[in-house]
Amino acid sequence: MTQQSRRLIIVVRADPVICGHATEARGLAEVALTRGFDDVRIVTWPIDALQAAGLPLKPLDELLPYSEGITVERPGPVGDYRLPDGRHLLGMTGRLFELFTDGVPTVCMSMYLSPHANAVVDALRSARAAGLDPDVVTVAEAVGSDITNVVRGCLARGEFGAAAALFTTYLANDRCVAVSQYTKDLIVEEAEQVDRACGTRFAAQVAARVQVSYPAVDAGLYTGIDATPERRAAVDAALAARGLERDKYVLFLSRVAAAKGADDLIAAHRDSLAYKTHRLVIAGTGPALAETKVFAEGDERVLFLSDVGDEEKPLLMNGCAAYALPSKPRPEFVETFGIALVEKMLAGGGPVITTRTGGIPEAVGDNAIEVPPADREALAAAIDAAVSMGAEERAARAERARKYAMRFDRAAVFDRLFAGLTPGVPVA
Repeated sequence: MTQQSRRLIIVVRADPVICGHATEARGLAEVALTRGFDDVRIVTWPIDALQAAGLPLKPLDELLPYSEGITVERPGPVGDYRLPDGRHLLGMTGRLFELFTDGVPTVCMSMYLSPHANAVVDALRSARAAGLDPDVVTVAEAVGSDITNVVRGCLARGEFGAAAALFTTYLANDRCVAVSQYTKDLIVEEAEQVDRACGTRFAAQVAARVQVSYPAVDAGLYTGIDATPERRAAVDAALAARGLERDKYVLFLSRVAAAKGADDLIAAHRDSLAYKTHRLVIAGTGPALAETKVFAEGDERVLFLSDVGDEEKPLLMNGCAAYALPSKPRPEFVETFGIALVEKMLAGGGPVITTRTGGIPEAVGDNAIEVPPADREALAAAIDAAVSMGAEERAARAERARKYAMRFDRAAVFDRLFAGLTPGVPVA
């Protein structure tokens, strides 16, 4: 590797995890190859560790390959059974130390503060303490669950030290970003609580330093499906393989968790006029899948799909009569953006039905049929309005939605996010 080389490292829960940020990491890595980075690495977890954690995973044989020049590293655990926790984190930190100190100028981005930003900050601190002077610039992206799952949980239990440690790690990075304005506002609010409890001064720093960087989506995977007979035929073939017909089903395609509202959707679909004419497809896996299946037990109008791959996803989105993500705020999770909603708007097809929860309004603009969270009666009415929409109105709405969603294309997001970031040059 020559002195002119530049490296980008993204530390994230990558594929096969069903998570919008795994998709975002892939998108940013692909764009990096066209922006002067000749060594792009995604540092993530071993497959067996992801499986053991119970995370919702895509089928391993359905994953799209990365482009040449992108290396996915899954460092193994360090230590034996006497280290019940932290073995994989230590392995990841150690690998980052090696990459930071091999002489290649590097930009390193972490998605999720806990534990990924911890690994980056610890590796960089260790390298500097060893006197190796690494040429590294760091970016930390905070997502909603960093706050709703970690910080709020700490505050509820009176564990202020853990919350303070998370903010310290976040602010130790050269550039701090949040996935939406809603997320930034949430971070500031929670930082104020930590400040009141601990006498710290995190809130002012967060307000001043954190920038909004919306998740990056590969628009090319979703646009143009209606442009050629071949692509339309691919939609029809994919639907036929699942026993579905174009415009004859309502689609939920996301992680199946309590906050995503699949239970509300099943109940609303059952109460809608569309129940007799349109099936409901629940596509995805997640912690609430088993109980959601029990909720729908005996309902032959509901189809569960837990093996949808990356190539099939946009086809299912394009062929549906409506796409519904009736997300609702929960103590453990609030939808801080809504990547799947953007993907659906890019794919075309029927309209989006959702709520104004968290950062969803930033993702959809005025391009969705909105219902109050957990309002099953309103959701049923929205389903009926969506499936009865005339072809001209539907096409016009789809075109407006696609134009809005293009602002989240990975190339545009990458250029804004990494503007002015050069290894060895202080961040303004």
